Amino acid sequence: WDNADFSRGVGTTFYQEFLTLNTAKPPFVRDVEAKVRRYLRSSYSAAWTLKITWEKAPAYAARTDTRRTNTYQAVLTTDGFRSYILMLYQAGGMGWDYTRLPATSVLIGYT
Repeated sequence: WDNADFSRGVGTTFYQEFLTLNTAKPPFVRDVEAKVRRYLRSSYSAAWTLKITWEKAPAYAARTDTRRTNTYQAVLTTDGFRSYILMLYQAGGMGWDYTRLPATSVLIGYT
């Protein structure tokens, strides 16, 4: 990861929480469940899901370049016993010019 910098008023962060333990599941949660089942080949029924979207986020320090932005999303989900995260990126991957960042060892994903 590298740091996003929203200090110049460019970019937005959104989040949406889905409590689905005893309620009907919206299409988004059903899609997340299907992805977990497909990728892990196991049964899965979400009790809680959180979707966070960083839209048109410029890299730190935004004073150097606010034209090259990234849009990415993290989806956290749990059935109360197992927890998963889906990392989703804009088409084309990293949009920041990593050669102009303070740290040039940029990683997409998590460890």
